[in-house]
Order: sequence, then structure tokens, then C-alpha cells
Amino acid sequence: MRENGLRAIKATLYRHRPGIRRNVYKIPCRLEGLEITGINQLWVGDVTYIKLRDGSWQYLATIMDRYSRRIVAWSLSETRDGNLTIACLDQAIKNRGCHKGLVFHSDRGVEYLVSHYQDRLRRYGIEQSMSRVREMNDNAYMESFYQQIKTERIKKVTICTASELRGILCEYMRYYNHARSHSSLGYVSPSEFECRMN
Repeated sequence: MRENGLRAIKATLYRHRPGIRRNVYKIPCRLEGLEITGINQLWVGDVTYIKLRDGSWQYLATIMDRYSRRIVAWSLSETRDGNLTIACLDQAIKNRGCHKGLVFHSDRGVEYLVSHYQDRLRRYGIEQSMSRVREMNDNAYMESFYQQIKTERIKKVTICTASELRGILCEYMRYYNHARSHSSLGYVSPSEFECRMN
């Protein structure tokens, strides 16, 4: 390209915003040394993108109980913002309740950095944890879950509408929690694993 006088056109993905670096780095990763011995001690969350046939995007936020691998809550929206992750968090609390000492871990996405999301965590008494910079393995369980759902359901079909996608997700979440076995859980489902604990 240089020999022929050609230059690549680069898309600007991120714009510098004053003060954003301070907000990104102030929340530590609390996973190191954290001993998980039961459910509702560590929840992990993330957001992924799913493309519809018309080219539009839907955004899926999910919260998993790290100990049992159970999907505690999920929410779907056409916008990726704090409202998406707050809806997921509110549903998780509705499903599981508040628990003393609970830690919520995510990557450093802006939807987890907005002040009203952090306020909601504090209101529920949840301690926030975020992945270290350039350390993708800190949130490996959520990354693995999204790879599974896309491989086992999303990539096998053409999804036309958000309503159709919601139906697929409802079915998969039930399957994942109640039927899909996990080698790390002794080849039982997250739901059965939690039942055996009780």
C-alpha cells in the first residue's frame, strides 16, 4: 500500500471523553482471593449483540450466578445503555432477592459505569467488581455462555423480529437452566445442582 501511495481508512470507534478514564479505573477487580462456596455470593454479567435479518441489532444483558452457572436474569433491548443493565439487575433481585456480601462482576462496559447503575447496586447492597484492563479471562464464564447460546441457537436460524428473538431466548434460558448439563457441575443442570445443594 505504501509503495502505491495508498492509505487505509480507519473508523473511529471511541471518542475521548474527559473524566472517563477516572471512572473506568476506580472500580477494582474483586475476584482474586474471592472464595465462592455457595449461590448468591458472586453474580457475573455482560452484554452481547444479536443481529436481526433486517440488519438491526438487539442487545442482550445477562446475569449468571457464578457458583451454580444458573442464569439469574436477562433483558433484551434495541438500545445498549444503563436502562438495559438496570432492567436485568432489577429482575435478578426480583428472582433471587438481596444477599449480604454479594459481589457483581462485569467487564468495563459503559452500561455498567453509568451512575444510575452504580446507584442501583448500592441500593441493593451489592459490591461492584470489574475486569482488569486487557484481561478478558476475568469474565470468562459470561463469554463462554454467550458463545454457547449463539452456537446452539442463534446462528442456526434467521431471526426476523425482536419478538421472535425473545421467544428463542425464553426457550433457551429454560433449557440452559433446567436441562443442559455442565461437566463442572457433575453433569447436571444448574437448577438440579442448586436443588442438590439444598
